[in-house]
Amino acid sequence: MGIKVSLLNRKELFISYEMKKQADIRNLLTANGIDYQVKVVNRKNPSPLGGNDRARTGTFGENLEAEYQYIIYVAKEDYEKAKHLSNQANRI
Repeated sequence: MGIKVSLLNRKELFISYEMKKQADIRNLLTANGIDYQVKVVNRKNPSPLGGNDRARTGTFGENLEAEYQYIIYVAKEDYEKAKHLSNQANRI
């Protein structure tokens, strides 16, 4: 694998709301020996300062595919190679 990713040496590579796209990028990174971290953000998770929006408003009319945001980080040293690979994948 590439350089280990940590909080201090990472750089944001990719953000998506699509599970398949983030999985494709992760598979590409793994196939090329690039270590990564994924942060999954539940966009409907209640805020510590407010109530649960879902309990108040429900999900009618919402795009449930955009409920989760996927953020992929790579080590700063691997960023250029990872960006090149992800750009190539997006052209296909």
